[in-house]
Amino acid sequence: MKVLLDSGRCQGHGRCYDLAPEVFGEDDEGYARVHGDGVVLPDAERVATLAAKNCPENAIDLIQDNALQGATS
Repeated sequence: MKVLLDSGRCQGHGRCYDLAPEVFGEDDEGYARVHGDGVVLPDAERVATLAAKNCPENAIDLIQDNALQGATS
């Protein structure tokens, strides 16, 4: 799974980094940022999904591994 964050839609509520701190962090202004390249380790997929579902602006998209593999083939 990979996480994509639309920073233009993020309003800085912080739900994502509260729910999934291993996937998300905050910048100096309190807006969300994705750690690393956005690849989510299997043990963090549940919290990444929870964070995406709880984002008020729907600024988080999740791409499943099978979609990633098709994009690179």
